[in-house]
Amino acid sequence: MAVFTEVSEQQATTLLTQLSVGELVSLQGINSGIENTNYFLTTDQGEYVLTVFERLTHEQLPFYLYLMKHLATRGVAVPDPQSNKHGDILLTLLDKPAAVVNRLPGACLVEPATVHCAAMGQTLAHMHLAAKDYDRQQINLRGLDWWNDTVPQILAFLSPEQAGLLTHELAYQNHISTSSAYEAMPGGPVHADAFRNNVLFDGDTLSGVFDFYFAGVDRWLFDLGVCINDWCVDLNTGVMDHARLQAMLNAYQQVRELSAAERAMFNPMLRAAALRFWVSRLWDFHLPREASLLQPHDPAHFERVLTQRLYDPVTL
Repeated sequence: MAVFTEVSEQQATTLLTQLSVGELVSLQGINSGIENTNYFLTTDQGEYVLTVFERLTHEQLPFYLYLMKHLATRGVAVPDPQSNKHGDILLTLLDKPAAVVNRLPGACLVEPATVHCAAMGQTLAHMHLAAKDYDRQQINLRGLDWWNDTVPQILAFLSPEQAGLLTHELAYQNHISTSSAYEAMPGGPVHADAFRNNVLFDGDTLSGVFDFYFAGVDRWLFDLGVCINDWCVDLNTGVMDHARLQAMLNAYQQVRELSAAERAMFNPMLRAAALRFWVSRLWDFHLPREASLLQPHDPAHFERVLTQRLYDPVTL
């Protein structure tokens, strides 16, 4: 959520005239993240977040925005896109797609405890089930096809050891994707990026999950693996914290029990989730875009996570 597109107060005020959310009080750029332009937008009626989309198109965005609206109407704590007088939630600002959503209460956690991991596991399972009847389709745009396209572009920046690890894991994931166990895993719309910095807590209560702009249709276990690799590991080493892991798994399965195929594919999907973010961080680090508040993430973290899942696999 860096600032790639500068939005003036006058431009924000003009946008607000389309919505029923009050008059502008303040506008503040958000400097975390690396995909879209985001501002905290305060009006005389409440707190909102303005997003200007830098990569996603007008054709792709309805999947994400209406997924949030779908989940919000079913009681899941997610941002609720605001509509204009025509009922549209996909807006245009500076010739780019944009949206305004309500700002959720709470703050992100730096060091989640088992209680927070349990809350995330339970919420994720509710999100999966609540989205089962969502009728729009969008593949995971950062899934296997994207890994296959992107890895050749970043190999030249890596050491021989890193390149070997990356190409070996990519080949493994291509093989896994054709297996009967993979085909048997259930799925549907997933968040695909529910890191701790995309989840809000008010005390120990989970108050919101946001930033759905990597969402897509994928295996639910992949989505759970993304969460586990962030919420349940030591950030310095990638080593699994089994107390936090068990808390998340137990809470998730109280809502939706993992199938036999998912249990068999548990560590391969943890590896897939680690590979996805190692590839994307390498791409953002070595082939960055300009932004006034851009802060690319360290790719080495997910190299460590992937290495841990390889040499210390987690089985159920």
